[in-house]
Amino acid sequence: MAKKGKPKKISPFVLGIIPARFASTRLMGKPLADIGGKSLLQHTFEGASKSKLVNKIVIAVDDEQVAKTARKFGAPVIMTPKDCPTESDRIAIAAKEFPRADIVVNIQGDEPFISGMMIDQAIEPLIFDPNVNVSTLVKLIDNVEELESPSVVKVVFDYKNFALYFSRSPIPFVRDANNPKEILETADIYKHIGLYVYRKEYLFKFTQLEPTDLEQLEKLEQLRMLENGFKIKIVETEFDSFSVETPEDLEKARKIYSKLKKIELAK
Repeated sequence: MAKKGKPKKISPFVLGIIPARFASTRLMGKPLADIGGKSLLQHTFEGASKSKLVNKIVIAVDDEQVAKTARKFGAPVIMTPKDCPTESDRIAIAAKEFPRADIVVNIQGDEPFISGMMIDQAIEPLIFDPNVNVSTLVKLIDNVEELESPSVVKVVFDYKNFALYFSRSPIPFVRDANNPKEILETADIYKHIGLYVYRKEYLFKFTQLEPTDLEQLEKLEQLRMLENGFKIKIVETEFDSFSVETPEDLEKARKIYSKLKKIELAK
């Protein structure tokens, strides 16, 4: 009689979703903005596609023009309502189309330099630890501009690397520092990189919750998770991230891309 082997371990199916809303208040038509001959959305999709742990990537759109552009560069598309309250709601709607998915990655659609390795770093805690249900990335802040910018979200976390609080203000407050430079010399201050990984059922639980007080004050939806007792695993990355939110950001992204291309051609 043949020996029975060990049961084969089934890997979780990881679904990456890129939300792409056309009517951005600060940069209309943002997903279609051109950076070096490609749309912002295409740069994001191609960067995310380098992930080794994501099984499938789709783009959740609310506009046919964006959908047409995405299909042209070969991306699968899910149409979602224009009136989704948050990008997490848009992600949840798209995720319902994939019952096979175990883990859902929210990949922000405005990060043209996203790295597949960054995405994999964020996914790993949910693969290796069944007690982790939500994870996100942080990076050490090394300049005063980011420290003082309210659009750069800061985060503090405990000794087990679970988030304690997110804020647009510099946290922790370093009482004995006399200026921003001293703050960075005295304490490790981390910025939040807005890439989230969820077990699918936790994504659905989160998006069914009502907005909370701290969330509305800071305009940070991750605070809704903390206020409702969700534990968010923090993963430190050495990779940086750049979000395109404004016309000024777009110009900066074009310059960064131009420099990267010159370095690539010089090799």
